Amino acid sequence: MVLAMSDRTPNRVRDLLQAIITQYIVSGEPVGSSILAQKYISDLSPATIRNTMSAMEDMGYLSKPHTSAGRVPTDMGFRFYIDSILEVRELSKAEREKIKEKYREASEIDAVMQDTSNILSSLSNCMGVVLAPRFDNIFIKHIEFVRLSRTQIMVLIVSTSGIVQNRIVRIDDELKQHELEKMTGYLNEIAKGLTLRMLKHKIIEEMEEEKNLYDQLLKKALVLSRIALDETKQTDNIYIEGKTNILEQPEFVDDLEQMKLLFKAFEEKSVLVNILDKAMNALGIQVSIGSENGVGDIQGCSIITSPYSSNGNILGTLGVVGPVRMNYAKIIPLVSYTANLLSEIMTQRETI
Repeated sequence: MVLAMSDRTPNRVRDLLQAIITQYIVSGEPVGSSILAQKYISDLSPATIRNTMSAMEDMGYLSKPHTSAGRVPTDMGFRFYIDSILEVRELSKAEREKIKEKYREASEIDAVMQDTSNILSSLSNCMGVVLAPRFDNIFIKHIEFVRLSRTQIMVLIVSTSGIVQNRIVRIDDELKQHELEKMTGYLNEIAKGLTLRMLKHKIIEEMEEEKNLYDQLLKKALVLSRIALDETKQTDNIYIEGKTNILEQPEFVDDLEQMKLLFKAFEEKSVLVNILDKAMNALGIQVSIGSENGVGDIQGCSIITSPYSSNGNILGTLGVVGPVRMNYAKIIPLVSYTANLLSEIMTQRETI
C-alpha cells in the first residue's frame, strides 16, 4: 500500500524531504544518504536515511536516476514541499530598496516593463517575464478622430498609462475635421473613467438608448467608435530577460534535446504568453511545477507568477521561469514584492 504525505507525515520524512530539496537546489545533483547524514540529519545513520528515502520513492516523492545511487525530488515532492514545508519570509528593507533603485525614471511604459523583467532576472538568476498591460484592461485618457482622407479616418486611443493605439476606419460619407472634433468631444465624455472593454459595452448601451437620436453626427460617432474598438488590435507584448540563465543550468546543458525545446518555446513566446495570460485570472502568487505546466516543451521548468494591477484593475502578469529546483524561498517573495511595486507604479501613472 502506497501512502501519501499529509500534515500528519512523520517529522523524519518531512525533515528528510526538506534536506534533500535544500541540497538538490544547491548542487543540482542526485542526493545520497551520506551527505544528508553529514550536513543535515546527523542523528540518523546513513542506513536509516536510505530506508526512509526508499519509502519516499515508493510514495512518488523521490526518483532514482539510473546512473546514480542518489535520489532527486519529483514534481510531486516539490509540490508537497511548497504547500506544506516551505516557509516564505518577506524581503528585508535593504532588499526592497535594492529593487526600487533598479527602476529607472522612465516615462515610457515600454521602459517600465523592461525594467521589471530585468529586475526579476537579475535577482533570481533565472528568467524574468512580464506580460504587458492588455489594452482592453487599460483606462482611457483620450480618444480622437483624425481625418486622413475623404474616405478614411484614424481613431487614436490613448490610455492613462501612456499606451497608444490607432485604427484606420473607412467611411462612406465624407466628414469634415470640425465634425470629427464634435464627435471626439462626445465620445470622450462617455469614455471618462472607463477601460476599453467597459467602453465597448457602454457604446452598445448608448446605441440602444439613442436609436431615435436626432443628431446624426453623434449617431455616426457611436457607429465609428464601435467599428474601431471592435477591431482594435490586441497585441500580447511580452518582455523576457535572462534566457541564458536557464539554458546554462546543468540539467539542461546535459540534455541537448530538452535545451532545444526550451529555446524554441522561449523564442516563439506563445507558450509563455498563454501561461501568463491564464495566471492573470488568479489571485496572488501561483507556482506551477514542471509537469503541472501542461506544456511538454517546458516540463523541466517551474514558473512563479503574480498579476499586477492599477487601482484594483488587473493589467497583466509577471513572473520568473527557472529549473524545477529553483530557490522558491527566495524567488516567491521577489515575485510578490515586484508585482506589488509595479502595481504602485502603474497606479501612479493612471491619473484619471
